[in-house]
Amino acid sequence: MEIVNSTANDIEEIFNLYKIATAFQKTKYIVQWPQFEQALIETEVAELRQWKMLIDGQVACVWATTFSDPQIWEEKNADPAVYIHRIATHPDFRGQNLVTAIVTWAKAYARAHDKSFVRLDTVGENQGLIHHYQKSGFNYLGLFNLKNTDQLPAHYHNAPVSLFELVVNESGASK
Repeated sequence: MEIVNSTANDIEEIFNLYKIATAFQKTKYIVQWPQFEQALIETEVAELRQWKMLIDGQVACVWATTFSDPQIWEEKNADPAVYIHRIATHPDFRGQNLVTAIVTWAKAYARAHDKSFVRLDTVGENQGLIHHYQKSGFNYLGLFNLKNTDQLPAHYHNAPVSLFELVVNESGASK
């Protein structure tokens, strides 16, 4: 297994994995991802914030990171954190606990960037995903209604979010 930045050559595969993930979300009757703007993914790739996990040379999953997420995390955005978005797994690799591998990577990535937390969110109250993230080491902080979603993708509009946090640096404390 290898985790590296995605490149411009990966953009088609990233969208393919998003399409597969959205189709899977539809089967679970949960909030589904919208069609993401290509410019968003291109920017993340250019800024080295889009990642891929390779297993035997195949893209097993992708995700994005950022160090700031104010519309979702509001006042907690002041905390030193890395935020993970849009984990999408290739169907051939489902059930292999890839989120646990991402957590191991994200903790090291956060420490390397002097961050105290790894955080992620999911729209809605998806009990299966909540359990999965908790099993992977995240603390479930609860379900929250966001105050302002105007610059967020459409699936955040009119839906509460489940927030998750993993303490990386024990001296860090959530505000």
